[in-house]
Amino acid sequence: MLAHGGAQVQIEQTKTALEKIGVPVENLRWWDDTQAGDILHYMGKPPAWLITLAQNKGWKFAVTLLLTETCNRSEWELFTRQVCIRSVLASPIPRRLKQQLPWQAYRMCDEMIVGLEAERRVLEKVYGIKKERTSVVPLGLADSFLKSGPPPRTEEHLICTGTIGPSKNSIELAQLAVTAQVPILFVGKPFDFTGAYWEQFSKFIDGKIVKHHPHVGTERELIDLLQRARGFVLMSRYENWSLAAHEAAGCGLPLLVPDQPWSRERLGDQASYFPKKGSAVAALRKFYNACPSMPSPKPKLYSWEDAARILRDTYTKMLNRSKKP
Repeated sequence: MLAHGGAQVQIEQTKTALEKIGVPVENLRWWDDTQAGDILHYMGKPPAWLITLAQNKGWKFAVTLLLTETCNRSEWELFTRQVCIRSVLASPIPRRLKQQLPWQAYRMCDEMIVGLEAERRVLEKVYGIKKERTSVVPLGLADSFLKSGPPPRTEEHLICTGTIGPSKNSIELAQLAVTAQVPILFVGKPFDFTGAYWEQFSKFIDGKIVKHHPHVGTERELIDLLQRARGFVLMSRYENWSLAAHEAAGCGLPLLVPDQPWSRERLGDQASYFPKKGSAVAALRKFYNACPSMPSPKPKLYSWEDAARILRDTYTKMLNRSKKP
């Protein structure tokens, strides 16, 4: 909860955009039992006891969930997970133990909100959530990204933005850059500059092939760095709706991303993909060489106000239900 990253951006931008379109929003004051509201919207995996407390106050409970690893599992892995979850929930284990399982919380809330149809299918197929209690609400982009204009793309390096850490495969991408002799500028900071991961990653930084720019303080600075780059590359292990990739697309950069459900659904033929099997080195080198002649991608992008309007419709649907399913 105290870490920087896409979740922080999503929470802050969603609240601001909802207020702009006339939806009154407050942060939960957990110490204030007189706070009133219609819906408690939780970002992340909620504890079951919190859902019960909110619903006992007469509030509807919405959950925005990012199904990262689960959404990227194979069909066989999803099937085995489905069998496991439903077997546990149907077993005679004490209710107090079931209440500690995140799967039970998903079934208790009034609405599950995800960003992708692929995630919605997982909710239905694996967790047994009825489709009428799920909604797909996209992530947005700041207007400055959507209106950034044509990029000059004058630098020789590719760019990768985001937290330096295991989930982004930052070390693996740095190693790949060295092997392929493709310069990459990493823009971001680790969760811990004294940690072992950063120590290992920093050994690759040479200012020529592997470059590093600390976490930027303003959108304008990030846009300038993006638009000067030759292209954007992401090689994360598990990702769903990469905000960084969409910001790069908004800035007009060609994209090389993992071949995963989120990227195929959101980007389609507007991106290049690392192969699921085969040489990642060859894919990176091919993308790098092709970048100068590649046009800017044109995927469907949303502003945060666009996303807030879709979310407002979801809230309306929840409040119009005569009773909880």
